[in-house]
Amino acid sequence: MLRIAVPNKGSLSERSTQMLVEAGYSQRRDPKELVLTDTENEVEFFYLRPRDIAVYVGSGDLDLGVTGRDLLLDSGADAVEMLALGFGRSTFRFAARPGTVESVTDLAGRRIATSYPGLVRAHLAEHGITAEVIRLDGAVETAIRLGVADVIADVVETGATLRQQGLEIVAEPILRSEAVVIRGKGRAETGADHRIDQLTRRLNGVLVARRYVMLAYDVELARLDDAVSLTPGIEGPTISPLHKDGWVAVQAMVPRDETNRIMDTLYDLGARAIIVTSIHACRL
Repeated sequence: MLRIAVPNKGSLSERSTQMLVEAGYSQRRDPKELVLTDTENEVEFFYLRPRDIAVYVGSGDLDLGVTGRDLLLDSGADAVEMLALGFGRSTFRFAARPGTVESVTDLAGRRIATSYPGLVRAHLAEHGITAEVIRLDGAVETAIRLGVADVIADVVETGATLRQQGLEIVAEPILRSEAVVIRGKGRAETGADHRIDQLTRRLNGVLVARRYVMLAYDVELARLDDAVSLTPGIEGPTISPLHKDGWVAVQAMVPRDETNRIMDTLYDLGARAIIVTSIHACRL
């Protein structure tokens, strides 16, 4: 059995399990369930705290895991990123009172409060900065007001919460994070286990299906080259003759976020019967 850790709660949990379901794996229905065995795919899923997953994978007790890139790097575990999953994105940044810090060099000698001490220490060491890192488990935004720290380091989305505390974002981002699949450093990356290769192919298939749609349309043969330049597909579009003389049917995968622009341009070229279909799964 391949042993995989999945977040048991929090922002990564629901989207991780949904992606695994889309990839053809069984997932728990009861949030209190800690272990689920998918006998058909020869996989055993363990539902753990996201912060602990990298530790279990790095120790070799579990084969793979889904967690945040920030949690992986903060853990210091003997594990590496294997595949980015495209959700759970966040930016990790420093914040301080206005006018007190401008660049990373200004952090030298400061007290920095964070819930990610390993990540912050590694970033400071990379820039040759010596500072005191104070670990807090929550409410990091209030640390400066309470006199615990001079600077904080935390996940930032819009910055609204920081502004409410009289803080501003400073220096360059520490890290841009998202959900990732991780493996132990000692495990071969590919080819050693067909179940790992299968999981990677399936998850990549879900990622592609989320990014692309299938576009089909009819166009005059005289305008085919212009139409195909808009819809080149992955390996190339499928082109079939129509019963109507001088016309062909074209089918190709196109980026989901460009669909309406492409449809408008095709229509202006004279294409008709333009249809978009969602892709539920694929293998490239």
